[in-house]
Amino acid sequence: MPPTPDLDRLRTAPWLKTAGIKRVFATLATTDSVSRAVGGAVRNTLLGHAIDDVDIATAATPEAVLAAAERAGLQAIPTGLKHGTVTLVADGQHYEVTTLRRDVETDGRHATVAFTDDWAADASRRDFTINALYCDADGTLFDPLGGSADLAPTRVRFIGDAQARIREDYLRILRFVRFSARYAETEIDTEGLRACGAERAGLARISAERIRVEFLKLLTTARGANMCRIMQAHGFLVSMLGAATSPTRLERLMAIEAQLGGAPDPVLRLAALAIHPLSDADALAKRLRLSGEERERLHMIAGTLALLRHPPSGAETRRLIYTHGASKTRDALLAAWAASEAAPSASGWNTALELTATWTLAALPVNGQDALALGLPSGPAVGELLRAVEGWWIAQDFQPDRAACLAELARLAACR
Repeated sequence: MPPTPDLDRLRTAPWLKTAGIKRVFATLATTDSVSRAVGGAVRNTLLGHAIDDVDIATAATPEAVLAAAERAGLQAIPTGLKHGTVTLVADGQHYEVTTLRRDVETDGRHATVAFTDDWAADASRRDFTINALYCDADGTLFDPLGGSADLAPTRVRFIGDAQARIREDYLRILRFVRFSARYAETEIDTEGLRACGAERAGLARISAERIRVEFLKLLTTARGANMCRIMQAHGFLVSMLGAATSPTRLERLMAIEAQLGGAPDPVLRLAALAIHPLSDADALAKRLRLSGEERERLHMIAGTLALLRHPPSGAETRRLIYTHGASKTRDALLAAWAASEAAPSASGWNTALELTATWTLAALPVNGQDALALGLPSGPAVGELLRAVEGWWIAQDFQPDRAACLAELARLAACR
């Protein structure tokens, strides 16, 4: 469990001592407006978690930020001027600086905003109380909505009316589930969960790319399977993915991953959750706009799930590796292992997995030149003959050496 938040952590936070952030704060101070770090960096520092990046909120207008950066010699990128965001680059680090905002109009996907100098208004338009936390350059906490009270024990709650927050951006349904999986030390907030279920149809209005990013992040959390089970019970998992889902199979895969060690693999976890027949792979890849490589991985898994009901023999595993490569074979083995309901310590599956790391991919010992040397004319017949030799060599578990393969090549050529 995360440690109890310590408000003094901000005053000694290493990221507030770096030359880059000091230069950014000094630059923004020349606008005669208040600027503060906001969101994840503040939240994670108070919880004792690592931080990925630092976002800054400011009462200065985007034009004032750009002018201050030019005077200071800082690179400024107009990332999203319409929404008040300028990215400042200092000492090689990127800092998103966004002018305080209030929502004028929202449609569940995008917001029309107006700039303001009202910090409470800016905080109120954010999603969760633990994300509406700010700190000054010296590490002094600024907490206009009292969100720090939800840090010990950590609770993930929407700001104000949960359904109203969701209707501003329906992706917040997934963000609520992911943040609950990542941070909540208590049971998932019932009011927020009820609102997510009531507004689940709004997910259809969100782009597949945004859903993909958020959902794959959820799958990498330690409580991802449990959260998927909750989403399934409240009716917005299947409607989002468009496929039957198995949180139990995902849970088994996660237990296997824990036994083997290594980082969680979101695409493999997605396959364990939602891939059954081959058609699921195509539908899911299309629905989430997966990359070509991710689609291929799902295809390999779907194509072998029906075949690998039991741990494959060494020869079967080597054939898979030769045909599909070690990485995709590992995917298939892990997914099949989870589907088989075998224990995470099952030795047969583990032995097959070890081969994907230790077996050196073999190359057929003969080639087209060897066929031509037998007097065969160049053309399709050479390819057909080599494929026949290859099939024989694979069936012999890749054991025949070059001399044996040449003999088989000559035998098959003489039969033509």
